[in-house]
Amino acid sequence: MSEESVPRQNAAAGRPKGLLEQMEELMAALNADLSALADLQAGTPARETAARETAGETD
Repeated sequence: MSEESVPRQNAAAGRPKGLLEQMEELMAALNADLSALADLQAGTPARETAARETAGETD
């Protein structure tokens, strides 16, 4: 099996991503989605919440 037949997920680094790296990215995306969902349910615009979290403020 040649190297060309293996799909590369991280071409910039020249190696495929490891399972742990993929899981970390998926968990970060899930966390962002859940935060946005909570904002929608609370009626708070997501941008305000993200700005507060970036500034270190808590509810």
